[in-house]
Amino acid sequence: MNDTGTSAWQRFHLPTLDIQRRSDGSVLINPKEPVGPYERCIGEMLARCVREFPTRLYMAARENSGPWRKLTYAEAGTASRAIAQALLDRKLGPERPVLIVAENGIDHALLALGCLVVGVPFVPVSAAYARPGQGFSKLKYILDLIQPGMIFIDTWARYAGAREALDAAGVETVVAGELPANAGVTPFAELTRATPGAAVDKAAAAVGPDTIAKVLFTSGSTDMPKGVINTQRMICANQNQIEFSWPFLKERPPVLVDWLPWSHTFAGNHNFHLILRHGGTYYIDEGKPAPGLIEKTVANLREVSPTMYLNVPRGYALLLDHLERDTALRDRFFADLYFVFYAGAAMAENLQERLRNLARQVKGEPVPLVSAWGATETAPQATGVNYPNQYPPCIGLPSPGVEIKLAPVGDKHEIRVRGPNVTPGYWRRPDATQAAFDEEGFYRSGDAARFCEPADPMKGLMFDGRITENFKLSTGTWVHVGTLRVALIAAGAPVIEDCVITGHDRDEIGALIFPSVAGCRSLCKDLPADAPLTALVEHPAVHQALQAGLKRLADQGGGSSMRVARAIFVTAPPTIDANEITDKGYLNQRAVLANRGAVVEQLYAGGSSVIQLK
Repeated sequence: MNDTGTSAWQRFHLPTLDIQRRSDGSVLINPKEPVGPYERCIGEMLARCVREFPTRLYMAARENSGPWRKLTYAEAGTASRAIAQALLDRKLGPERPVLIVAENGIDHALLALGCLVVGVPFVPVSAAYARPGQGFSKLKYILDLIQPGMIFIDTWARYAGAREALDAAGVETVVAGELPANAGVTPFAELTRATPGAAVDKAAAAVGPDTIAKVLFTSGSTDMPKGVINTQRMICANQNQIEFSWPFLKERPPVLVDWLPWSHTFAGNHNFHLILRHGGTYYIDEGKPAPGLIEKTVANLREVSPTMYLNVPRGYALLLDHLERDTALRDRFFADLYFVFYAGAAMAENLQERLRNLARQVKGEPVPLVSAWGATETAPQATGVNYPNQYPPCIGLPSPGVEIKLAPVGDKHEIRVRGPNVTPGYWRRPDATQAAFDEEGFYRSGDAARFCEPADPMKGLMFDGRITENFKLSTGTWVHVGTLRVALIAAGAPVIEDCVITGHDRDEIGALIFPSVAGCRSLCKDLPADAPLTALVEHPAVHQALQAGLKRLADQGGGSSMRVARAIFVTAPPTIDANEITDKGYLNQRAVLANRGAVVEQLYAGGSSVIQLK
C-alpha cells in the first residue's frame, strides 16, 4: 500500500501488545492499555450532549427526498423523555420489549433513545424481513421469540404485506407518518405528547451497565437468525475503545452521511453511538449501494461534506464511479474528510488505490483508509487498522480491553474474543449461548486470522476466511474462500465488483463473477453508452480482461488452492429476498451457490460464456 499521508496517520493511537504463545498452538494477544472509565449508560451520553450543546444539529433525514428534517440535541432530549414516559405508562421492560420494523429515520432514533433512557430493550429488525418475497418467515420467527409489548412501524403503506403477520401478535402497534382513517393503531406522535415525570428519572437512575439496551439479530445465513443481547456496558465500553484509536474525535464534532441500517451492529452500534458519544451530526442517507439508489447517496453528498465516511466495500465500488467522473462531487466529498473507513469485508487493492488517487487530487495527499473487525456479539469493534499497511485483508490490532485468542481449528486459527464489549449471550437461546463460548469464556467468532507478518505482530492480524465457508477440492486440497475472493477481485480489476468461489468436491476452482458495470463499460468504447449489461459482459475486451486477471492470480503462486481455472459472469444481481445479499451489501456465498446451482453447472460444463485460464 502506498498510503503516505504521514501527517494524517499521526493522529491515530496504536496499542502496545502482550503476546503469549501456548503449547496447544493457541496465541493470546492482549493490549497493555486498559479500556478506561466509560459511561454508566447511553442515557448519560444523551444527557451530556443536551446539557453542553443543546442547539447543535444532532440528526437530519430526508422526507421523501425533499428538504431535510432536522433535530437538535435539545429536541432529541425532550422528545426521548416524553417517549420514555409513554413506554413506562405501558409497563414495557425486559419482559415486554419494543420491536422496531423500520428504515433509519428520526422517529426510529427517538424511540430508540426513549428506550435507552429508561432501560426498555428494543429490537430493530431488518426491514428486508418485512418485505414481500420470503413469506415473512424470519419476521414471524423473531416476533414469536421476542414476544414484544409494542411494535413500531415507520410507514403504514410500506409494510402492508407484513402488517398481517405483526397484527397476529395482538400487541399495540405504533405507526409514524400519515395514517388512514380508523387504522386501529397508535400514532407515533401520541408517544411524544406524554408528560415526563419522576418515574422517568427513577427508571433512568436504575439503568446500569448490565441493563439490556437492545437485541440485534444475526444475518441468519445458514439458520434462523439469533438475537444477540447488547448491554449498556457493551456499547459504552466499545465507544471508549474506539475513542482510544481515534482521539481526534474529541477535537471536532464528527459529521456522518450514512445509509447503513440500524438493524445491524455496524451502523446501529458503531455509527449511531459514535455520533452521540462525541456530539456529532448524523445525516441519514436514504440511498443504498444499488442501481437507482446510489444516486440518492450522491445527491446527499453534494450537499454535505462528511468528516469521516464509513461504508462497506460494495458501497465504495458504486460511489467511486460517480466520484471519478464528477469533479464537484469529488471536491465536496473530500473537503472535510479525516479518513475513510470500511468494514464487513476486505476492500480490494484496486478500490483502495482509486480512493487514494482521488484524495490526492483534492487534498494533495491520500486520506487514511482505516478498517476494523468485529461482530454483532462484540458491539462491534474488536480490532482496528489505524496505520498504513500493505495487506488488504488486514484487520489490525486489538482495542484496549479486548483479549484475542487465536485458537487452532483444523489448519486455521479461529479468532476468539473476551472483554467488556462482548455479549452475555443470545435472547432466550441458552443452547446457542453455551455453544458460543469456549471453556475460558472467549466468544467463538467462526472467523479465522493469522499474523500479517509472524515476526512483527504490530503489523496486525489478517482475516483468513470464515471457517465454515472453506471447502476441499476433489484432490483433498483446502480452499480458503475469504483469502481467495479478495485476491481474485484485485487481480480481475476493473471488471469484477464481487465474486463467489466454487469448487467443492470438484477438480478445480471456479468463480461466479458479479461484474463492475463502470469497469466493463470503460473497456467497451465501441458500444453505446446505454448498452445493457449482457452486451458488456459478452464483449471480447471484457472476456480478455477477466482472462488476464485469472492469469495474474495464477502467476502469484499459491498452488491449486489459489488457482481459479474458470469463471462466468452473472448479470442478475444478488437479491435481499433470496438471502444472497444483506441490506448492508454483504454477499452471502452459501446462498448464492444454493440459489444459482444451474449457473454453477454451466460454469463446469463449459461453453462460450465460460472464461478459462490459459
